[in-house]
Amino acid sequence: MAPQGDDTIFQPKDAIKSGVSGALFSGGAGLLIASLRTSMKKNNVGSMHVFTHGGGTIISFAFAGGVYRFAQQASANLREKEDAWNHAIGAFLGGGVVGLRSLRFPVILGFGAMAGATVGAFAFTGGKLSGFDKDPNVDEYERKEAMRLNRRRPVEETLAEVGEGRGIYPPGYQERRRQRLLEKYGIEVKPVSADPNVASA
Repeated sequence: MAPQGDDTIFQPKDAIKSGVSGALFSGGAGLLIASLRTSMKKNNVGSMHVFTHGGGTIISFAFAGGVYRFAQQASANLREKEDAWNHAIGAFLGGGVVGLRSLRFPVILGFGAMAGATVGAFAFTGGKLSGFDKDPNVDEYERKEAMRLNRRRPVEETLAEVGEGRGIYPPGYQERRRQRLLEKYGIEVKPVSADPNVASA
């Protein structure tokens, strides 16, 4: 999908071809689901049971996928723009096709609205689980370093919130600890070094 607000010249696509390919793809998914449901039957059924009892599932999936792809491409061609609205329109109509089996208008609208909102939001946020495409002109190492610098907090601020000790030992920690022990408990702790040369001096 093109980024939001992209000014590139729109190239129209064949909506019928997209609809047929979408119907074949989603029909295959419906056939797979119908086959799985048939394989879980307790009694023995024939191979045609997938089509006789799962035909509604296969047809619903095929129509939903075909209508989604056709409406999405037709909307893009009519609007001459490739954005999230095309996906939302296609998903709304495709979801409505799924709700047609109930023969109730509120269910049809509900399925369409749910599918349109979900797919439209997904397309608006980049159309991928990883988010928007990264700029190919920016080096990945430099991009990550810039993100680290942008989100890095000063050490002083972290120490002020977390405090010293418990594995956090900034410079001068031992001297401040000895001073606190002396002020609070009257105990003077002499510094001890693990270096044998310093200890023998």
